[in-house]
Amino acid sequence: VGPVDGHDMNQLVHILRNLRDAEDVGPVLLHVITEKGHGYSPAESAGDKYHAVSKFNVVTGEQKKGPSGPPSYTSVFARELVRQAATDDKIVTITAAMPSGTGLDKFARAYPDRFFDVGIAEQHAVTFAAGMATEGLRPFCAIYSTFLQRAYDQVMHDVVLQKLPVRFAIDRAGLVGADGATHAGSFDIAYLGCLPGITLMAPSDELELLNMTATAIAFDEGPLGLRYPRGAGLGLDLPAAGQIIEIGRGRIVREMARQSGPEQGGIAILSLGPRLADALKAADMLTAQGLSPTVADARFAKPLDTALIEQLARNHAVLITIEEGSVGGFGSFVMTHLAKTGLLDRVRFRPMTLPDRFIDHNSQEAQYHEAGLDA
Repeated sequence: VGPVDGHDMNQLVHILRNLRDAEDVGPVLLHVITEKGHGYSPAESAGDKYHAVSKFNVVTGEQKKGPSGPPSYTSVFARELVRQAATDDKIVTITAAMPSGTGLDKFARAYPDRFFDVGIAEQHAVTFAAGMATEGLRPFCAIYSTFLQRAYDQVMHDVVLQKLPVRFAIDRAGLVGADGATHAGSFDIAYLGCLPGITLMAPSDELELLNMTATAIAFDEGPLGLRYPRGAGLGLDLPAAGQIIEIGRGRIVREMARQSGPEQGGIAILSLGPRLADALKAADMLTAQGLSPTVADARFAKPLDTALIEQLARNHAVLITIEEGSVGGFGSFVMTHLAKTGLLDRVRFRPMTLPDRFIDHNSQEAQYHEAGLDA
């Protein structure tokens, strides 16, 4: 049936009622034509804005901006990508109808011939990136964590199975605030980490993201996922250029001090991703109780830094993993390694993940409090 004018409510409701009440017609395709933002010119003229809005001026369409603060993770990623693309013409970018949301609008303005928006077609975006990789290009496929789920079959068969160096820039990893459960990037560590040969990185702050972006550009050995959160960084001073870090190598952020509490063997906290800041706050709280822990930044969910994990397990009585992801992710990978090496028998291991349920929209701070993942 159709096409019909989706803005003519009298006609549309009449058609819908007729189709609802029709008997024995089988499947029906109703083709409805609408215009984004119909009747409101600021939304009509903004291709990728006004899907959701903050407080705004109805007459002008101007949205109220919050106070300026540290740059967003998205903008830090885009800045390094644009900088390196000036000297590396093999860098190409793909988005699925989210140029501004992924920061690739900046890349598009600088290098329009190397930017591809394939529309809301994540499966095609991934296979398109795979084809580019076979020809020696360095494709960055920038897709929100929750939307990359749509292309899981293509990730596995078209990229990972062929060991192609597609870089997945996985934005909005973790809880996303007002966008709610549909947009939360809760599952990518679990659904990507189980695939053979993939490299999966998670920066703990914007400086780490800068360095990991540089690392991803230089990494041609196979598929790579770089997951980072929605929102602003910590306000760290950023150098002009990112530095390449060693694949599969974490870092000790704070060494355990002498403990006076019951855990004489000591506590180790191993964090993956931006929960590190709250892990350090938690460490301060433990230190005030005489239980100064070791805090480590895993950096990689795959390949695991097995030497770091084994060192923490051997030298501490308690090992806690923390991640902005579901059960079945980083903590499970660590626990499997400890079990295989026999170290699970000698350390008390406790994984902290998102709870095994969906979390409703709220501020990100309130969501992580509800999830039990604040300090």
